[in-house]
Amino acid sequence: MKHVAAALSTLLFAGVASADQSIPDKYPESVLYDAPQEVIPGVWSAIGATAPPTYENSGHNNNLSFIITSEGVVVVNAGACYLLAKALHEEIGRITDQPVRYVILENGQGHAALGSNYWQEQGVPVIAHVDAAQEIEEGAHDLLTRMQGYNRDKAEGTVVVLPDITFEDQYVIELGGIRIEALYLGPGHSPGDIQVWLPEQKLVISGDMAFHQRLLPLFDNTDTRAWLETYELFLALEPEIVIPGHGVPTNVDVVTTYTKDYLIFLRAEVQKLLDEGGTLADAYTIDQSAYSHLDTFDELAARNAGMVYEAMEFE
Repeated sequence: MKHVAAALSTLLFAGVASADQSIPDKYPESVLYDAPQEVIPGVWSAIGATAPPTYENSGHNNNLSFIITSEGVVVVNAGACYLLAKALHEEIGRITDQPVRYVILENGQGHAALGSNYWQEQGVPVIAHVDAAQEIEEGAHDLLTRMQGYNRDKAEGTVVVLPDITFEDQYVIELGGIRIEALYLGPGHSPGDIQVWLPEQKLVISGDMAFHQRLLPLFDNTDTRAWLETYELFLALEPEIVIPGHGVPTNVDVVTTYTKDYLIFLRAEVQKLLDEGGTLADAYTIDQSAYSHLDTFDELAARNAGMVYEAMEFE
């Protein structure tokens, strides 16, 4: 498709550009960190800050995407709070008269899910994987408390709600002649991570399956070995354009470099330590300088190595 090829050629350049945190807020007149950009015709994304959540970025440190069809709009990620969801909705209204029909959560993390009560107030059903719904339910207090801590007055109106619709393997939306597939390919970055795949457009909104421009974070519930296995199923989709969970739209080779290849590198380095009798303290000093140009490197690199070491001790 010509429009896909043209968009891809532009995004190839964007994908290798360094992430820019020199501007605290690229869209000061809005709660959003940045205004939505059209990736290909009908598919838009408000690219979040490649940084931890702060009052300045309002928790908009992930990508909030939406797909416009002739019968309505599908939003991917509810946003980190009520006011952020409302701001995204206002932007959608400036672009199209079509109503929002569905909101899909890429996972159960706060910046994906905490704006859900705004959308439900508008009569829009929220869709998530069953594991993401469970994470929201079990972690509701912590999710809300952490967000209130950095967002202060911007947390106004936010309450934790559960998704209206859950699924296990896939949830397909046919709307305005466009097929939109919410897919659970397997364990990854966090429970219930899903991808939103547009097969005709060869575009995937990858969620936290794929990162670039910022170092990916690892959590207690991240299984890096399983993530690598699931990543192969992600590659099998053969997407031409990737809107990642974090970072500007790009191609699959770029996100593979900073996701799959990084995980393989870190696991290999930890395995060397384990084979040589190295300790957790040694893991914290693994040389990850090849990734030091990525945002959040200082916050996450040593922590990631420690997480992998502790997990691989018992594999």
